[in-house]
Parts: sequence; C-alpha cells; structure tokens
Amino acid sequence: MTTQERLLDVDAVSELMRQPELADKRFYMIDGVIFEMSPVQRVHSRLASIVDFFLRGYVMSKDLGEVHVELGFYPAGDRSTLLAPDVAFVSHARLSQQPEDGFLSIMPDLAVEIASPSDTLAQLRHKAQIYLDKGSSLVWIVLPAEKGVDVCRSAAGARLDIEFVGQDGVLSGEDALPGFELALTQLFPVDDKA
Repeated sequence: MTTQERLLDVDAVSELMRQPELADKRFYMIDGVIFEMSPVQRVHSRLASIVDFFLRGYVMSKDLGEVHVELGFYPAGDRSTLLAPDVAFVSHARLSQQPEDGFLSIMPDLAVEIASPSDTLAQLRHKAQIYLDKGSSLVWIVLPAEKGVDVCRSAAGARLDIEFVGQDGVLSGEDALPGFELALTQLFPVDDKA
C-alpha cells in the first residue's frame, strides 16, 4: 500500500491562521513549504508605512485600484505559492474577478518587499522572480542598509533585470502604475539617523 503525502496549499495556510494559538502569526509559502514571518522592526515598519502612504494617496486620487499591506497573493493555477508583500498595488481591472475577502488568486501589479535583518538578498530576489514570473509587472526591494531600492523587472530568458536606485533617485511606477513617482529622500532623508 502506498501512502500519499498531502501537498500544502493556500488552504493549509488558511487553516493555520484559524488556529487560536497561531492567531498572531503570519505565513507565506513557496512551492508548498510554509514559512513563518517574524514581526518587523521599527525601520521596516516605518518604510512600509511611507510607501503605503504615497502609493495609497496616488491610487485613491486617480481611482486606479487598491493598495494593500501584507495581503496574501497566489498565482492562478498554483495554490502551492502564497506571498504577502509588505505593500502591493492591484489595478481595478485585475481585481474584477477576485473575491471581496480572502487571498487574491493573482499577483499584484506592483509588489514591494522591504528587507528585514533576517532576509538575504537572494531570498528577496527569489520572491521578486516569483512575482514577475507569475504576473506582477514590477517589484521594488527596499534595502534599508543601502538606503536604496532594487527595482526588479522581467528580462529575457526568465531572469531578473535589476536596477539599483540610490537615496538621491526617484522610483517610477512604470507600466504597473503610470505617472507615479516617489523620491527616495521620502524614504531615506539625507539627514536620516536610522
């Protein structure tokens, strides 16, 4: 007799989140492997709040879609991967077939990941590759230690095109969010002591 192992999927993460002893925990999943996300520290939280503030203001002023913080996204047809970007933008057009509550079965147009001390650049770039391979147009990896952002786009041959934008640079929403710009001095003021 052969036993079959249950493959973990987004439903398994939902089940975990319903357990009272795990109510304050956050998870993501790549290829059926569930990872617990640790609480973020002050710099991470501040940067996520600033990005959210500017994205939300722009998106709401033009009624372009929704901005979310740590919402679960999984690719259509792949329930074994569930990512929760720190901040994400999704256009109205892409939200039209999504449920009002729960995880979204699409990747965001723009995903923003903020590096924590426990993250490696390789891990963050792997997530960026997943977002882009599965439907995102643009990924920003905010790097507090470098006071800059890796702007990630899809490139030929299923690889990442990465452009580092430093403290004196400006992020563009590109095709994901046309017209949006964010000066990195908003994230990393020149006299920043953090």
